Amino acid sequence: MTSSSFSRRGDIASFLAMDVMREANQLQQTGQNISHLEVGQPSTKAPRVVLDAARYAIDSELIGYTDALGLDDLRQALSAYYHTTYKVDVAPERFVITTGSSAGFILAFLACLDAGQRVAVTAPGYPAYTNIIQSLDLTPVTIALGQENNWTLTPDDLRDAEKTHGAIDALLIASPANPTGTMLSKQALTELSLDCAHAGRWFFSDEIYHGLTYAQEATSALQVGDHNRLIVMNSFSKYFSMTGWRIGWMIVPPQMVRVVERLQQNLFISAPTLSQYAACAALTQSAQDELQKHVELYRHNRDKLIACLQDKGLTDIAPADGAFYLYADLHSLSPSLESETFCAQLLKEAQIAITPGVDFDKNRGARFVRFSFARAANEIDLAVDRLNAFLGLLR
Repeated sequence: MTSSSFSRRGDIASFLAMDVMREANQLQQTGQNISHLEVGQPSTKAPRVVLDAARYAIDSELIGYTDALGLDDLRQALSAYYHTTYKVDVAPERFVITTGSSAGFILAFLACLDAGQRVAVTAPGYPAYTNIIQSLDLTPVTIALGQENNWTLTPDDLRDAEKTHGAIDALLIASPANPTGTMLSKQALTELSLDCAHAGRWFFSDEIYHGLTYAQEATSALQVGDHNRLIVMNSFSKYFSMTGWRIGWMIVPPQMVRVVERLQQNLFISAPTLSQYAACAALTQSAQDELQKHVELYRHNRDKLIACLQDKGLTDIAPADGAFYLYADLHSLSPSLESETFCAQLLKEAQIAITPGVDFDKNRGARFVRFSFARAANEIDLAVDRLNAFLGLLR
């Protein structure tokens, strides 16, 4: 069977970070000790109470289907969490429990947009956004970000994009962002949200890295204006250290709940039941106390990795105010360096896996690389030693 036999919807770019992880894992199976800085995979474990809740659910044989929208207990716990964390009141009925945030994006796009409509995304940005958009027969409009605005989007950027591409039907933005770790200020988030509301444009706010901040707290789009074009996406993967549990949530306008419910019923039936019970425990104070220790570990890792890179000449690094990534410009070390070649050489010669910048920015990413510092302290220490040796030979 030839590739032309398949649907063009499957003709999307690979997720390079996952390709690098596969190659690194294959090398590890041959006995090599690989430093995994390629994916946003926390080395920290899910909180103890999460594991206890999962064991109880298994022992009690509670693993049947749930309602398509999710367990009532989890939706109520999330409502209480938003009241405590963000000081906003969101009715439990507006929460939809999803199979990770990835399923949430699919549900949101299908509920809000028709084939051919335009969705604005940023570059650099999370590559799966564009790939999901394309696979659903939507049209991605990529807006290039730069250091002059701290790698963040402005309403003027949106208006300029519309002059070039025509009316934009939806905006997808993440704060903190992957791969840069930059965050929108409360004022900037307010301006973007209101601009979308006034234009009748959907505003998808990806808040998956909330909780992982190192200076000011991240602002939820719900705090700056809850309107009927706003959809908030989040997940238990990153801050809650529950990547493989595949559990997330979305907050939708009241009039959209039934639309998403019908889609969920037919596409996914419901999110994984075991993970839903575990997620309830992740929202308890006991879990929060444990998770805050994870944030301090990431802060330590970030500072140590930045110091290493800057000492060796990689001085141009995005701010990394949140998330657990460093996005570095190789040309600050040498204008001849190219990201995919550099990453391949680093893996082969220094046993360090990182992600080439072209995964996040097809046009300008060849000069950038992304490091993930979501690992144990001793793993970062080893990676720093290896980087010091490798980069020392390049200078």
